[in-house]
Formats: sequence, C-alpha cells, structure tokens
Amino acid sequence: MKILVPVKRVIDAYVKPRVKSDNTGVELNNVKMDINPFCEIAVEEAVRMKENGIADEVVLVSVGEAKCEEILRKGLAIGADRAILVETEGQDIEPLAIAKVLKEIVAKEEAGLVILGKQSIDGDNNQTGQMLAALLNWGQGTFASEVTKEGDSLQVTREVDGGLETLQVNLPAVVTTDLRLNEPRYVKLPNIMKAKKKPLDKMALADLGVDTATRTTVLKVVEPPVRQAGDLLEGSANEVVQQMMDKVGNKFAG
Repeated sequence: MKILVPVKRVIDAYVKPRVKSDNTGVELNNVKMDINPFCEIAVEEAVRMKENGIADEVVLVSVGEAKCEEILRKGLAIGADRAILVETEGQDIEPLAIAKVLKEIVAKEEAGLVILGKQSIDGDNNQTGQMLAALLNWGQGTFASEVTKEGDSLQVTREVDGGLETLQVNLPAVVTTDLRLNEPRYVKLPNIMKAKKKPLDKMALADLGVDTATRTTVLKVVEPPVRQAGDLLEGSANEVVQQMMDKVGNKFAG
C-alpha cells in the first residue's frame, strides 16, 4: 500500500505572527517557516506504518511556492521515500482547490491511503481532509489519536467532545491527524544528508487542469484585543467570594 502525505509550509509554531501594516494579512517576509506541526505528525505516522510493514511507500506532496522544498526535505529526513512539489508561483490556494489538486495526485500515484494534518496552524480551516474524502468518495477518519490496520480496514480512534470514538474505515481512506497521535522523531544529521538525495519531483499547478479560482476574500486582518490585567482580591475566603459576586453583579448591572 502506498501512503500519500500532504504537507504545508507555515510560520514556525514558536514564532509570534505579526499583522502587516496595511492589515491585508500576516507578515511572512523574514519570518522563520517550518512544516505544519499536524503535517509532521502525519509524516511520522505514515513512516511508522511503513516500518511496521503496513505500507510499501510513503510519498509526500506539497502545494505552494518553490520554498516548500525545504519542508519536503524535512519530511524525507523523517523517513518518507520521495516527494512531489506542485508549484503555484506565489498564488494563494484555498482548501477546496488544494483538495482538488490532491485528488489528481492520488489518482496519479494510485495511493491507497492519505494521511494529513487535521488543520494548518495559519488558516485553521480544518477543511482539506474532509473535502478530499468527499471528492474521492472515500471513507474518512478525522482527528485521529490512534490508527491501527485490521485486514482491509483501519480502526481509527478519534477525539470527540464526550471522550473517544472508534471508527472502522474501509480502505482506501483519508485520515486526518490530531496532536496526540504520536510524537515526531528527532531528525538526525545522517538522515538529513540522505534526504538530499531522495527523489523530489516538481510540476506546475497549471499542468493538473484544476480550477483554483478564489471564492473568498480577506477583508481585513487585525491583532486580537489586548487582554486586560486581572484584579487582585484580598481578604478571607468569604470576603473574596463576596467581592467576586459584587464584581459580576456590577458588570451585568452596568
């Protein structure tokens, strides 16, 4: 079985995003970029499945500008076999268009399973995996915290509001990963060097014949309001409780 793992290049999770001065978006110039954390978890899970004999090949794919090659190389260093970069020349691609692109890549690669992060930490849309499953007419297991293979199906444990839910998903399928699925391995220098020699194919977005028309427009991006400092309450427990009740009452009365 071949596993396809889509990955995205985003601002490093430990860098605080800055809004552009004209409020048209988030500043990306001279900002440290990295692989989306949920995507890295997806790569790790796919590599583990290959190491356990469940998969024969792990193929990465990224849709974006040429700089996405760096995150693909990181995924190859984790243990993926090869990578595909669909170059967009700086064009902003929405989740639906990404799903359409991935559908074409899935057909081209004849993949039997797609594992991807449940969302990217920049847009936080949580849409691509579900849209891809719908376009492929495949079963899906979202927010996966555990994935095991049983015969021709997957047992996917997913996190829901009330606890955990286990689904049986027939293959081929789409699985989106949650934070607690695994902890990505530390990439060692020898593997980084080996990753530079692994195949990385490039293709133009236009070659896939996919409709990438923009259907939404960002009107304005602003910083969240500054959180106000809290009040320090002093006194006995009963006095503190009374002060809290007074403050709540005054708030609603006002």
